[in-house]
Amino acid sequence: MRHLARLLVICVTVLRYGLDELALSSFRQRWVRLLVRVMTVGRQLDAPRGVRLRLALERLGPIFVKFGQVLSTRRDLLPADLADELAKLQDDVPPFPAEQARVLVEQAFGRPIDAVFARFDAEPVASASIAQVHFAQLKDGREVAVKVLRPGMLAVIDDDLSLMRTLARWVERASADGKRLKPREVVAEFDNYLHDELDLVREAANAAQLRRNMQDLNLILVPEMVWEFCTQGVIVMERMNGLPISQVQRLRDAGVDIPKLARDGVTIFFTQVFRDGFFHADMHPGNIQVSVAPESFGRYIALDFGIVGTLTEFDKDYLAQNFIAFFQRDYKRVAELHVESGWVPPTTRVDELEGAIRAVCEPHFDRPLKDISLGQVLLRLFQTSRRFNVEIQPQLVLLQKTLLNVEGLGRQLDPELDLWNTAKPFLEQWMNQQIGWAGFVEGLKKEAPRYVQLLPELPRLIHQALQPRAAVEQRLLEALLIEQRRTRRMLYGIVCVLAGGALGVLASQLWLHWR
Repeated sequence: MRHLARLLVICVTVLRYGLDELALSSFRQRWVRLLVRVMTVGRQLDAPRGVRLRLALERLGPIFVKFGQVLSTRRDLLPADLADELAKLQDDVPPFPAEQARVLVEQAFGRPIDAVFARFDAEPVASASIAQVHFAQLKDGREVAVKVLRPGMLAVIDDDLSLMRTLARWVERASADGKRLKPREVVAEFDNYLHDELDLVREAANAAQLRRNMQDLNLILVPEMVWEFCTQGVIVMERMNGLPISQVQRLRDAGVDIPKLARDGVTIFFTQVFRDGFFHADMHPGNIQVSVAPESFGRYIALDFGIVGTLTEFDKDYLAQNFIAFFQRDYKRVAELHVESGWVPPTTRVDELEGAIRAVCEPHFDRPLKDISLGQVLLRLFQTSRRFNVEIQPQLVLLQKTLLNVEGLGRQLDPELDLWNTAKPFLEQWMNQQIGWAGFVEGLKKEAPRYVQLLPELPRLIHQALQPRAAVEQRLLEALLIEQRRTRRMLYGIVCVLAGGALGVLASQLWLHWR
C-alpha cells in the first residue's frame, strides 16, 4: 500500500507541474498531441517548463533531485532552458530553517552551539538534497564549514528505494532484457551509495582517504576534517575558498587557464579511477570549485564526499585495457575482452561484435568535445549491448555516471578539449606501470612481508626439493605403513570393546533367565 501511495504522489506531482506535457511534447503523432491537450485542460501552467521540472523534482525528494543533478551536466542532451534550471539543484535546493539547523548541531554535540563555535552563520551557504552547509568559526579561531544532514531523510529515501526495488522485480520478470540489465543489483548498488551518503562520518572518512590519495598530484584540494566534531548527522571541516567551476567567465577574468583546467579535470578523474580505484562519484558543478588563492591558484577544490566509487584490481585492469584498445582503435581486442570477462555469452562471434563496436565508435575519433557526445556514444553502445546480450555490471554504474559528469564539465570549460587524446597518455603510462618493470618492482614491494616470513623456512624447503625422488618416496611409504598400523590397532580395540559389550549383554540376559 505504501508503494501505491507513493506512485499516486508521483503521478499527482507529474500532473500538477505539467511534466506529462513535457515528456510527450517531442512526439509528433496526432493522437499524442490530442492526449496532451486533454490532460492539460483547466491547468494553469504559467511558469516556464524548466522551473516546473525543477520544482517537481524538489517536491519528489532526494532521489529525484540526484537524477536532476546528473541531467543538469548533460547540456548536449537537454535544451538550454532545462539545463540552466536543473543546475540550480546542485547547490540551490530550498534550505530548512536555520533554527532547526542549530538544534540539530546542539543535539549532535550534546552542548550549546556557543560552547563549540565562536561564530555560527545562520544563513546557509549551500543547500542540497541531503544536507546544507553553514560557515562558522571554532573557539581556536579556525574558519570551518559545518555540514548538517536534513531531518527525516532516511524515511523518504527508504520509501523510494523500496518502490524502486519493487519496480526492478517487475522489470526483471516482465522484460526480455531483465536478466541482462540486472535491475535489482543496480538498485542495490544505488541503495548502498545513498545510505552511505546519509552517514556523514563515512563522508568524512571518504574525504580523508581522497585527501591522502591526492596529496602528491598538486591539482586538487580536499578539505581537512575536524574529527572531534564529526558525527553521523553533523560534520565540521576546513573552510575552502574558491569560485564555482560553473562560473567560467569569472574564472577567466581571474586569470585561470581554462583549457588547462579542463585537461587537469580529466587527469584527476583517471588518476582516481585507475591509480587509486577510489574516486569522487558526485562531480557535478555544485561540488567543484577552483582556488584563486596565490598559494594554490588554479587548483580544483572538491566538496561533498558522500558518494564515492571503488574498483577492484580486476575492474581497473579490464577497464584500462578497454580504454587503450579504444584509443588504438583495436576493436577486435575490445570484443575479445568482452568475451574473456564473461560480459557476453561465450558463443558470441568476435568478428560480429568487433564490427558493431567499430560502427559506434569510429565516427567520434579525432573530433573535439564540442562535436561529439559521450552520452550518445554510450546510448549507441547500450543498443549494441542489447543485441549481443551484454550483461550490465552494477559496480560500474557509478563510474559511467561520473564519466558523464566529467564530460559535462569538460564541455562547459573547453568545448575544444579532445577527451581521448588527453586521457590516452595517462592510461598508457598506467598500463606500463602495471605490467612493465615498474609494476614488477612494485609487486615485489607488496609481497616483501610474505617473503620475510618464508625466508627462515627456505633452507628446509630447498633441502626437501633436492632430496632424491626415491628417498622422498621411501619416507612417504614408511609414513603410510606407520599410519596403517595405527589404524589397525585402533580398529582392533574398537572390535574388542564391541565384542566385550555384546558378551556382557548376553551374560546379563542369561543370568536373568536362569534366576
